[in-house]
Amino acid sequence: MSVLVSLAAVVVLFLVGFFAGQTGGVVFGVVLPYAAMAVFLVGLVYRVWGYARVPVPFRITTTCGQQKSLPWIKNSELDCPSGKMGVVGRMILEIACFRSLLRNTKTKLAQGGRLFYETDLALWAGAMAFHWCLVVVVLRHLRLVFQPVPSCLTFLQEADGFLEIGVPVFYVSSIVFLVALAYLLVRRLTNAQVRYISLLDDYFPLFLLLAIGLSGFWLRHVDKADIVGIKTLAVGLASFSFGEAIEASATVAPLFYGHLFLVCVLLVYFPFSKLTHMAGAFLSPTRNLANNNRRVRHVNPWDYPVKTHPYEEYEDEWRDKMKGAGVPVDKE
Repeated sequence: MSVLVSLAAVVVLFLVGFFAGQTGGVVFGVVLPYAAMAVFLVGLVYRVWGYARVPVPFRITTTCGQQKSLPWIKNSELDCPSGKMGVVGRMILEIACFRSLLRNTKTKLAQGGRLFYETDLALWAGAMAFHWCLVVVVLRHLRLVFQPVPSCLTFLQEADGFLEIGVPVFYVSSIVFLVALAYLLVRRLTNAQVRYISLLDDYFPLFLLLAIGLSGFWLRHVDKADIVGIKTLAVGLASFSFGEAIEASATVAPLFYGHLFLVCVLLVYFPFSKLTHMAGAFLSPTRNLANNNRRVRHVNPWDYPVKTHPYEEYEDEWRDKMKGAGVPVDKE
């Protein structure tokens, strides 16, 4: 049911943007992008501020290696960092290479009832391909809001299209992005264990990202959208030139507004979903703290005086009843 609801919701959202683009693009081409970006920025800051305000009085790092102790015992600085540099190295590997996901294992039951474990390299590769291609796609789209386009973005665009196949050129990141997303979705649908724990907010972002990728691919290679009009609209929005943006919004094809509306939905949905793990990963106390509990004494900063009720006071309060019940007392 969650799959069908998510798919239907994405289809309806695309059709809303598509048909709205046929009647005029001021609201969906100018007003809505500003509103979506405002919700995205304010919501993301609010979520990050909420993460940052959570108290972490003790070191609760997740470790997979030897902690630093005696000089003659070799420690694992990346798996069990003892200082800031080890934490930095661990965070770089976690953010850039998904190191903990690489260590994820899957359980299989072999013939004869023997249970064995193996690394799920396909999941790690799919997640890496999806996230890094998403970064490349977002950076490539920045060329639409700059005039002239910075040389670094031009280099990235040329490197991404190094195969030089088709007119316009097929970008490697676009193809890999769609393939990786399709794999993650199929895995969630076909794996019984993963499907059992999957909810609506697991399927919806996958379908939404797939629809954004497919509509963008269609705009570039099939429909051949008016890139000049889209560029004018994007530059007008980025430079707050409302007159230029409103004028350009009337020349863009409706299919583009379906694509743009899905992007706006993603921006609005982002801060209120699991997708905020993008920012939350940097604030995870299981990753961003050094494991030095044996070498440094950590005192609870909220160690306020607690009113106690010692046994002597308890006995003074209930002595007569304790005697009546035959309970021995320290003082007669």
